[in-house]
Amino acid sequence: MFSPSYYRRCQCKGPLKDKEDKPVLDSDGNPKVGSIGTTCPKLGKGHGTWAFYFELEAGEGGTRQRVRRGGFAKLDDAKKKAKELYDAASAGTDVLSDETCGDFFLRWIKAKKSLARTTRHGYEEHINLYLVPHLGHIKRRDLKVRHLDKMYDAIEKENSERVLHRLRVDQLQKDRDEAHRAWVRAAGRGEERRAARRAFLDANAALREGRKGVRKITSAATMHRINDTLSSALSWGIKREQAFAKNWAQFVELPPVTRPKPLVWTPERIEHWKRTGEKPGPVMVWTPELTGQFLDFVKGDWLYELWHSFIFLGPRRGEMAALPWTEVSTDALWLRISQQIVEVAYELYGEAPKADSVRTLSLSLESGDNLVSFREKQGQKRQEWGDAYIETGRVWTQENGGALHPDWISRRFTRLVELSGLPPVRLHDLRHLAATLSLLAGTDIKVVQEKLGHSSRQITSDTYTSVLPEMMRAEAESVMAVVPRDIPFEVRTPLEIPEAAWQNDIAVFFGHGERQSDDTWAVGAQTQPDSDLLGMITLTGRGQDEAANAAVKWIRDHCTANDLELVRVENFNDRYPEDKRAGFSLTRFTIARSESPGLVGWTLPTGLPPAAARTARGLSNGRRKAA
Repeated sequence: MFSPSYYRRCQCKGPLKDKEDKPVLDSDGNPKVGSIGTTCPKLGKGHGTWAFYFELEAGEGGTRQRVRRGGFAKLDDAKKKAKELYDAASAGTDVLSDETCGDFFLRWIKAKKSLARTTRHGYEEHINLYLVPHLGHIKRRDLKVRHLDKMYDAIEKENSERVLHRLRVDQLQKDRDEAHRAWVRAAGRGEERRAARRAFLDANAALREGRKGVRKITSAATMHRINDTLSSALSWGIKREQAFAKNWAQFVELPPVTRPKPLVWTPERIEHWKRTGEKPGPVMVWTPELTGQFLDFVKGDWLYELWHSFIFLGPRRGEMAALPWTEVSTDALWLRISQQIVEVAYELYGEAPKADSVRTLSLSLESGDNLVSFREKQGQKRQEWGDAYIETGRVWTQENGGALHPDWISRRFTRLVELSGLPPVRLHDLRHLAATLSLLAGTDIKVVQEKLGHSSRQITSDTYTSVLPEMMRAEAESVMAVVPRDIPFEVRTPLEIPEAAWQNDIAVFFGHGERQSDDTWAVGAQTQPDSDLLGMITLTGRGQDEAANAAVKWIRDHCTANDLELVRVENFNDRYPEDKRAGFSLTRFTIARSESPGLVGWTLPTGLPPAAARTARGLSNGRRKAA
């Protein structure tokens, strides 16, 4: 039963008295002086504060459990707090505990036995760098959302100071560089050169001193991760022992975090990068052409096959570093991701990846041949190194067989990109590239999700896919193709598609337009720039867009009349130089015959033709022999 007792008390000191109102004496017979608390004669309105106590159910062995709190200016405040504590105690919260938040956080992380090594390392960093310094002194029972708000306010204040520190260091760097240039310019000038040298040494010393204590800025994303750590700890405390009334971390408002949008290295962005050295964004993706240039450049590198796998399979670096030969089949063309190497403070640890990341990847013939080739190279190095060769059983190794450190893989890739002269991308950006190339090839997003080892297709779609210019152009022109425009034209030569232009019932040709006069255009259909015309139209139009629209209507009408299907329309008007663009247009058409091969005879296939079967068996045996 809830029956609290309320009383006033103060911090006044005076002679102490016992229960019989007699003075309490010390060993020398002198009256003891101390806090007279509830017996102060001045207690009343304006003097002293309100306090309360109430009894809880007896603990183990019948021990009394009394809740006391004080320091309230008003009686109503004391009553409100007493009811709050009683409700919390009734819900199971330990309101008598004097444990601090710092002790609780350390107890929580020690009790979490199933955390992955990298997750534990991140939690411990958050506890040591943020939670304990800002919240560790607060009693666990008193923690509220206002304490969390103060912590994040303090972090943002520290960020401001760190930004100013970094700006000062940048200025000292500029001063040091300018002093060095002045020293170099003063060569051969005696006293002037000695003064310049002294100025440089002073500036260099100031820079070294200024760099001391430079700390990384705590980003909004890091603050969200800190809050996630705190939320996990509070949830554990609530579930295990009702240590908190609420999960206060869920009520904190933090700055929003926007995931960086992967950007493609277009010619315009490459030109800007060459001119200024600036990347348009933190996450960049190569186009297929740039990807091919990189693969050609690293063809002679010891780990060429590894870079090829990163680009086309999209694994994580830790997964490749841990991949054993026992999880690879060069005959059946698959490899299974079931292990990973994680790095904590540059120390390596092997552990299983997340459940969604355990997956089997299908290999192309080229990827399978690459693995066979790398195994052969390893065999050659094994003979060259002899007894000094390190047997790790892993697919990707150094030339002496030693294991690859994930961080070394990233640094090696960065160095190769620098040497190639290509616009920079990070090793992790190759996962974006692999996803984007798969989508460009028409692969379903669900398949890409399985390939990358994500728990949901939303993560794959939002984070790891970029839109290549080819995809954007195809989409834009596909939209143009479904909106007919009535552009009048005159057929000069009827369109005739020769049989030689068809490949497996698909024909691809171009509509090439050229301005004849101010408003007159001629558009001819050709399979190649120097080939004969398949047909030609003329029209009166204001620009290249109307010429392209007339060509689309011409081809669509032809397809309708001849039972053909217009599959794709692609506009390449932007391929012409700026000064010539107004006088030309170029559109590519892909059309298909409506009649497709039938399925008769394919209900129960009996196998490949004899010659093809022999070829397939020969290829498999050759790969098995090479492996």
